[in-house]
This record gives sequence, structure tokens and C-alpha cells, in this order.
Amino acid sequence: MTFKPFSKKQLDVLSWWSPSRKTSKYDGIICDGAVRSGKTLCMSVSFISWAMFSFDNANFAICGKTIKSVKRNVSDILIRTLREIGFEVTEKISLNVFEVSLNNTTNTFYLFGGRDESSAALIQGMTLSGVLFDEVALMPRSFVEQALARCSVENSKLWFNCNPEYPQHWFCTEWIKKTSEKNIYYLHFTMDDNPSLSEKIRQRYKNLYSGSFYDRFILGKWVATDGLVYPFMSDDKMLYDVPKCSFSKFAVSCDYGTVNPASFGLWGLYGDSWYRIDEYYYSSRREGLSRTDEEHYSALCELIADREISDIVVDPSAASFIEVIRRHGKYNVKPAKNNVIDGIRQTSTALKQGRIKICRPCKDCIHEFGLYRWDTGGKDSPIKENDHAMDDVRYFVTTILNDSEDDEFFAFAFDR
Repeated sequence: MTFKPFSKKQLDVLSWWSPSRKTSKYDGIICDGAVRSGKTLCMSVSFISWAMFSFDNANFAICGKTIKSVKRNVSDILIRTLREIGFEVTEKISLNVFEVSLNNTTNTFYLFGGRDESSAALIQGMTLSGVLFDEVALMPRSFVEQALARCSVENSKLWFNCNPEYPQHWFCTEWIKKTSEKNIYYLHFTMDDNPSLSEKIRQRYKNLYSGSFYDRFILGKWVATDGLVYPFMSDDKMLYDVPKCSFSKFAVSCDYGTVNPASFGLWGLYGDSWYRIDEYYYSSRREGLSRTDEEHYSALCELIADREISDIVVDPSAASFIEVIRRHGKYNVKPAKNNVIDGIRQTSTALKQGRIKICRPCKDCIHEFGLYRWDTGGKDSPIKENDHAMDDVRYFVTTILNDSEDDEFFAFAFDR
């Protein structure tokens, strides 16, 4: 691996714990700010260096949103880097553990995923000399606090990094705003703190985001969501005619409703882009008549016509409709992944990158893009109105376009 010279802020992260530094008095460090600002790699290398300098035969934890994400974002590149700079690393892959040795010192590092509230049980009972949280704002508070409670060894330290969320997020209110009270060293990063990024790459990232996502991921601010969820979709340039071509693959995404509207999107793959070429949108309120599962299924078949469909993804709460599709045995159906905020982020990026394109015949979908707004009540959440086509588009992105265990938005925006 080739390293460029570290920035001043990265060097600060690498050495803040050194006994020769005044900052060594702090019990921990928080690094927040923009994506691709160079927080993750320098923090993880610093964490290992501090552990090896300060302890022998001790246990530490490195935590991410999931085991897969912590391996991808932290441990895989960290282990390669440690070996290149002279450390001996022994991996126990099936146990999610690795040991680091240098001279006569050896320490053990455990990997944990803090996906949801139940994850706190995974780390109970351990005694740790330090813990590193990668993207701490994505983890439930219960998991983070359980891990912090494990750090009972004298001279243990706490390490946090994250991209900003909304201002009322628990990590912002309890840690970012209370760094003095908690004796935490705080550093805020921008893309300018990562010397490995060219100006062209910086500009590319700036072009990917708008609104509150731009403020958070480019400017690194803890700001509330406001206004339209997809404000850039008001530009007519974001709408497309249906390509006159032979699509290589077709898929359908469904947000199912009986009282609420049902929205099905038909997608065709052409080149590197998926086009939403047609739709079925049925509102019982608008039409004055409800439809049964079987009637919606008949409409689905009519939408598909004689096309060969690779997958149909359906709102995971629509168990009865999923069962109807399965019972007919004609199409492959699966429940959609339904993390709303992560899905919106992924969808926003996919639209801006041109990986998905909305075609003009999808009139109800286009109509919803102009109405779908954030709730200004505090937490990140869209208003539950005019969201049915928005949900089916999101299901397509999270479950077909980005078909992986974790949020691929963070793989793309992942900042070493």
C-alpha cells in the first residue's frame, strides 16, 4: 500500500494519546465530519499503536454497524497495513478476532456488529482496555453504552468516528455537545484533511449530494432534514424517455396497499442503468373501489406482459400479497429490505449517478417526487404521505440494485 504524507489533522489523530502530548490527558477521541475525509484509516492505525504501546495481553473491541461492514471498512485494510509496517497479525476469521504482536507484546482485538438493540448482548461480560466505534452514529445507543461499560481497565480509552446525522441524534446530544464534560478530544474533518483525494474526486463527491445530505456528508454538519426528499428530481433533465432498445433484464418493485395506494414499478436494464419504464399505480380513494390481492396480482401480470422477470421485490409487510405471487408459481418474489433512511440515501445516490433512471410514462411516480417531503419533527423521517411509488423505488434500489447485506451507500462513501 502506498501512503501519501498525512495531513496535520491526521497526524494529530495518530499521536494524540502519546504521553508527550498534552492531549493524552483525554479519556477518548471523537472524529466526525465529511465522507472521504481520511478519518477511518488513521484512527484505526492509531488505535492499534496506542494499544500496543500501552498494554500487553489485553483485550480490545472494534465495532461497526455489522460484522461485514467493520471488516470491509476497518479490519481488512487495517490488517494489511499493520503487516506492511512491521506488526505480526494472526487472524481467527471464524471467531471475528485477530491478534497483533510486536517484539514481546501481544494483544487481542474482537470485532462486533452493532446493528440493532439486541446487539448489546453480544458484548456483555467482556473486560476491555479500549474500544473503537466506526460510524458510531449508525449504532443503537444501548450497544454503544454496553461496550463502553466493558472498558473498566485502568488507562483504557474510547475512540469514536462518524459522519453527522440530525442534531437531536443521541450521539450528538450526549457526546459531541458534551466533550468537555466527558473529557473527550474532539476533531472535525473535511475533505481537505485527506491529501489522497484529488480535486476531481472531491468535486465528484460534491456532485452526488444535495440538501441536508450535502450539508452532512460534504460539509460535515449535524443538520436537520428539510424540504423535499429528492429536490433534484424537479429538474426535467432527471426524467427520460423509454429507450428504444432491447433490455437485458427486467424486474418489478412493489409497494402494496389496499386502503393506501399500491405502486408497482417495471424496471428494464440497459447498459449500466436500470430504467423505470412503466408502472401500475392504484389508489382506492381515487378510484372509489378497493381491489383484492388477486386483482392486484392480475394487474401485476398485465404490467409484466410477456417479459421475463428476474425478480419481484415487495414491501415486506405485505405477507398476503407475497404469498399470492408465490402460490401462482410464475415469478420469483422476495421481501424488500426496508431501512427507510439508508434506502433514501442509496436511492438519492443511484439517481444522481444515473444507475437508475425514471421514465416519463411513470406519471404517478414523478408526481410523488414533487411531493415527498421530510418531517420537520426532529428525527430523520419522511412524512408518510405521497410515498408509495417512492417506497417501491427504494425497495428496488436496496434489494436489487444494491443487493448486499449492508448499506452500499456507506461502501461508496466510506472514508479511509
